[in-house]
Amino acid sequence: MSLQDLLEVVPAGTSEEDMLRAIDFTRLPRHVAIIMDGNGRWAKLRQKRRVEGHRAGIDSVRDTVETAARLGLEVLTLYAFSIENWKRPESEVATLMGLLKHYLRSELDTLLRNDIRFRVVGREQALESDVRSELDRAAERTRHNSGLQFNIALNYGGRAEIIDAVRRLVAELQQRGASPDTISEADLARHLYTAGQPDPDLLIRTSGELRISNFLLWQIAYSEIWVTDVLWPDFRRKHLLQAILDFQKRERRYGGITPA
Repeated sequence: MSLQDLLEVVPAGTSEEDMLRAIDFTRLPRHVAIIMDGNGRWAKLRQKRRVEGHRAGIDSVRDTVETAARLGLEVLTLYAFSIENWKRPESEVATLMGLLKHYLRSELDTLLRNDIRFRVVGREQALESDVRSELDRAAERTRHNSGLQFNIALNYGGRAEIIDAVRRLVAELQQRGASPDTISEADLARHLYTAGQPDPDLLIRTSGELRISNFLLWQIAYSEIWVTDVLWPDFRRKHLLQAILDFQKRERRYGGITPA
């Protein structure tokens, strides 16, 4: 979309408009990944149950996905549920899965209207059949869209992803009768959940925590990291714009040095 298209949905005379005009649309991050953290603390501060924080976080997902699509980002990956999250109370896990199903049902038309392509990254096969059904339906309905690639990391772990990739790569080598000495980084990357997608240029974490939390361990090798104290249910378009503006101020050298 053009800058003018975006300005039509941003209130005039606000800091959001100023930030939007300051963004260099030729230097957008291709892939933004977000660790959505702080739902429980958001609820606790308001003396509400933890599940209310998760419910409030759905509005942040909606706003972030639509903003990313309007900006013209190629890929957005949201960390929704980790392998470790199964340790949480059964009632909380059930609520999270219910919210996921509700989001997909209620937002599918919006995804289609905005040309957004949806997919899951993670061990989807371990999820309940009713959850998989909703995920598969959304992925199938949007697979021909050509705009934003929207990934939800679900039942995901960075180490698990690398193990799964290694297993698939070993099976391929055995089938071809090839030597392990031929393995390259590109070979392993072809078997990651995100195969064919650019690695994240920008990793965002909400709630102020300075941890990666087993997220996209291979892919974020050279990602710029932006941490905000804002809790996920309060994260909105202006915060994504702030992160992108900060990203554009940084110099990415990939281990090299700046030419004199």
